[in-house]
Amino acid sequence: MFVLELTYTAPVERVDALVEDHVAWLDAEYESGVFIASGRKNPRDGGVILAVGEDRAHIERLTATDPFVTGGVCAYRITEFVATKTSAALAPYRQQR
Repeated sequence: MFVLELTYTAPVERVDALVEDHVAWLDAEYESGVFIASGRKNPRDGGVILAVGEDRAHIERLTATDPFVTGGVCAYRITEFVATKTSAALAPYRQQR
């Protein structure tokens, strides 16, 4: 599992101009089963996405296609972790050490 932390690198007005495309990108990844949760950080200086994927390289390729990245308004920090304990709703994503 991966925690994807987005940090805005441009004024929020430039971010807002790309929100519609970013949301469409998010929707496609929810549909494909890669993203399981996402939202804005508070204060609004970026966002967080919980993702599942084949491996880190796959997630890196995926985040490079985010309209926020291609539009030059955010940078990603990717943290991989082994989700050995979850709520019942996230049981399908539990992993072995």
